[in-house]
Formats: sequence, structure tokens, C-alpha cells
Amino acid sequence: MPARAALMALDPASERDLARYLDSAGATYDLALRRFLYSSFDSMRPFLAREVLGGLPRLARMLLRSLDGEIRAHTRESRLRRLLGYPAVFLGGSPLRVPGMYHLMSHLDVDEGVLYPMGGFAAVVQSFVRLAEAAGAELHTGARVESIMTVDGRARGVRYRDADGALRTQLADLVVTTADLHHVDTQLLDARHRERDERWWARRDPGPGAVLAMLGVRGRLPQLAHHTLLLADDWEGAFVSVASTATGFPTNPSLYIGKPSETDPDVAPPDHENLFVLVPVAADTTTGHGGIDGAGDPRVERFVDGVIAQIASWTGANDLADRIVVRRTVTPADFAGELSSWRGSALGPAHTLRQSAFFRAPNASRRTAGLLHAGGSTIPGIGVPMCLISAELVLKRVRGDRSASPVAEPVGARA
Repeated sequence: MPARAALMALDPASERDLARYLDSAGATYDLALRRFLYSSFDSMRPFLAREVLGGLPRLARMLLRSLDGEIRAHTRESRLRRLLGYPAVFLGGSPLRVPGMYHLMSHLDVDEGVLYPMGGFAAVVQSFVRLAEAAGAELHTGARVESIMTVDGRARGVRYRDADGALRTQLADLVVTTADLHHVDTQLLDARHRERDERWWARRDPGPGAVLAMLGVRGRLPQLAHHTLLLADDWEGAFVSVASTATGFPTNPSLYIGKPSETDPDVAPPDHENLFVLVPVAADTTTGHGGIDGAGDPRVERFVDGVIAQIASWTGANDLADRIVVRRTVTPADFAGELSSWRGSALGPAHTLRQSAFFRAPNASRRTAGLLHAGGSTIPGIGVPMCLISAELVLKRVRGDRSASPVAEPVGARA
């Protein structure tokens, strides 16, 4: 059954309202793609178009009403409320707080469909490596930048530790960061060149953290699809437990379970499954580190044991725990330690109203010339597609392109 029809079947009495919701999601996605996502918001010209000005009342309503409010204006069915609202997690937020404009996510999930790269996301990374090297880029893996060098108020390169631990210097005319902006501000720049201080960050929402469980399982799991959501009955309480002010682990979490071995035979040995379990938790680094095959902090491993038991109970895969042959856990503390993620956030600053579009951190430093930013902390936002667009926005800025459109030709088309 097509996804739209399956949703309608959950609430036949609201079929017309749900159709309007999904049609609105498609129209909002189209408008965002043409007028907002590819803009650095440093020129007002793209937003003076008739379709934007004419749609201001509707846009204002969707910005001021939460995603949950937008959903409940079209259906009161509790399962639909949760299904349509859960994508807010992948925006680093809660459907109770992110603007209703983000109902556009439902257009991608329901009408466009979800794509999967064969070989997993490692294959995507490898394709970027090939493209970069073919374009003449020299990649230094296993290196960690320790500071951004500045001369007379301009970025002039970076100091970094290479894979062997040696301190090295790389001079540059332009520095582009893709690291977490809090890390850039507080660790890589000296005080004179910092864009935002700790008081600024204290007023921002880091978005939720996550506990990840990567599991190799012997035998098949027909109870799970490639994508499975197990959503808590206490919808509001589940999001309160992962809010920016919360600590610790939730007691009744919602879960996302990916089973790529359903689609891709190369990600697991024959007659085995590959599971990726994502559990939204508070962005709290004090809960401990994960580890391999149960070697993480005891509190973490007990929590993951409970998550595995929850999956078994809710899906009927009763012997799941006994069939796990590979296990790795990751926590907010690991995100902070390995990726320098602010407060251990899993995705980046939440897409609340004050952290979206015009209000999100810009991609060019106002204090340091020649310092640009890409990645989930800056515009347009979090998620792999958004981060790729952020790189394109950097390219447009370097070229002096102030439009709200994608780059017209392939990046490699210019010498």
C-alpha cells in the first residue's frame, strides 16, 4: 500500500484534512527549496518575490504554530500524531517546539519516499573522497585541528596534529570549518576572533543527544522492516525527557531501528542482520561512554540492555538478546569526545524558531575575514542533505552568488 494511503487508513474520517496537510507539506517543501534552503540570507532580493510576499500570512502561521499544533489541526488520531511528528527528532528537536513549517518533512517521507545508498553511508563518504581527489584535493585523515591561525583579523590557516601526533601548520587564503561551531568559537579561535561567547551559547538549544546501538544479529528478523519506529505512548513526556534542560536516560523512550540488511546484502554476513538503533536522550555527557561488546560504562550498557528488551517485547522477537553477536554502543559523551559536539548533541542545534533560517548561525564570520562555515551548526541546518547544501552555500559565497538558487552547473565544471 502506498504510504499516503496507509496513513489515510489510520484515520478515514480525516482523509480530506490529511490530504490538505500532505499537499501543504509538498507546497512548503517546494517553496523552501526554491527560496530558502539555498540562501545565505545576506540579501533580501530573493524574498521579495510575489509568491513569498503573498504567502506571508500562511508562513507566519506555520512559523508561530508548532509542528504538533499543525498536525493536530488536521487529525486527532494519536498514531498519526506520533508518526507525523517524529521527524522533528531528525531536525534535532521536538514536534512540540519546532515550527509547523517543518511539516514539509512529511512530503519527503510520505510522497517522495526514503532513499538508501547501497553500501551504506560509507559508500557516500567514499564517493566524496573520489570526487575530491579527482579535483586535486589533498586529504589528511586522522588529523585534528588545534587552532585557526589569524593575521590582522584574517584567517590564514590552521595548526593541526597529524595521524602520527606531530604538530603541523597549513597556510591558506581561506579557511572553511565543518566542525561544531561551539568548538570553533571556544577552542579553535582566540578570544578576539570569537563570534559567540558562552553567554550566547547558554541561551541556545543544543538539540537532543542520542544513544546508538549497532548490533549484528544471527538469523533473520522478519518482525522488523528496513525502517521501524517504536513510539512511546507518553508522547509529551518522551520529549520532556530529552529536552535541553533534562539529564540522564529516558525511562520509556521512542526508538528508531534501521535494518539495512533488509535491502543491502553486503552489510551483513549470510543469514545475519545488521541493526542500527537510535534512542533520543538528553544532551548530557555525564551518563558515560559506550563501548564494544558490552565494554561501555555499566549505566550505558544497562540502558541498552533495556532497549533491546523493549524491541523484543514490542516486536515479538523474543530471543533477540541471545542472538546478538556484535554490539557497539555510542553516547553523548562519545559525540562530545570524538566529534567535539556541543554538550554531546547528536545532530546539532535544534531547529526551533530562533535557530532556523535567518536566525541560525551564518556561514561567514563577522569578526574574521576569510573564515567560512559549513555543517550542521550553520545554515541551512542539520542532516546530511542540509550539510551538503551548506557546502554549496560556501561555494556560492566565495563566488559572490547571492541568489536563493542552487549552483547552476556541477561543482567540477569550472577549472
